[in-house]
Amino acid sequence: MSVQMALLPVFVQIGLTFALLIGMVLARRKALVSGETKIRDIALGEPNWPKGATQTANCYRNQFELPVLFYALIALALPLRHADLFIVLMSWVFVVTRFAHAGVFITSNDLGQRSSIWLAGVLVLLAMWVYFALKILLLI
Repeated sequence: MSVQMALLPVFVQIGLTFALLIGMVLARRKALVSGETKIRDIALGEPNWPKGATQTANCYRNQFELPVLFYALIALALPLRHADLFIVLMSWVFVVTRFAHAGVFITSNDLGQRSSIWLAGVLVLLAMWVYFALKILLLI
């Protein structure tokens, strides 16, 4: 697989992260401008943002949890020349689960649905890591 094919899902995941960052900033700005939140209520990092701003902020923060293992895998697979078709296809599946997870997170925030999507992403990423480890350790 080409480097571009392996990196495209990474760039899409990073795009999601930046979109959530922008959404968080806009939601927080709206809360401050409307007076729903006062500067003194959040100046020391207190969690006094309205529900929507908090959901978006939590979703944004979540992009620095599980996806870190995805980034690490791709960062290792590329220079070791193990970013093959399986890794690329599973990367896309993982990124789709992240988009679905974020979509539920910032809208209905249905914990059952969100957890199921999150678990699907975990299992995809686990399969990618197991596959990668077997390829490296068994030289297949």
